[in-house]
Amino acid sequence: MVRAVSTLPFMSIRTKEIAFVAYAVTDIKRARGFYEGWLGLEPGMQVEFAPEKWWIEYDISGVALAISNASPDTWPRSSSVALEVADLDEALADAKASGIAVTNAIMEFPPCRLFTVKDPDGNEITLHQKKV
Repeated sequence: MVRAVSTLPFMSIRTKEIAFVAYAVTDIKRARGFYEGWLGLEPGMQVEFAPEKWWIEYDISGVALAISNASPDTWPRSSSVALEVADLDEALADAKASGIAVTNAIMEFPPCRLFTVKDPDGNEITLHQKKV
């Protein structure tokens, strides 16, 4: 699908890259179990803003995926992130075996395959595999 370029008199802000993708979580320990345990992500920057109020980043190929329980009631629940995995079928089998909420079965597209899961706070995460 090709979208028309706007002819409105906007000045480009010259977006350079994704700075981070962030999810609000309610229970930081439970969330860390999901992100560090099941997804196998290594924590990077970790900031405790106040007692038990955290911002934790995971570097995924130069893009920061952050989780925070600092203000979960004010964050939107519409964010999404897609994570590239080595073996999508294996990831789906493991999600089911681990009791992870699978929200969409594997979908096939010409360049890729993907399915979605939810973290313990209901944030949707797409697991994606490019076709070779």
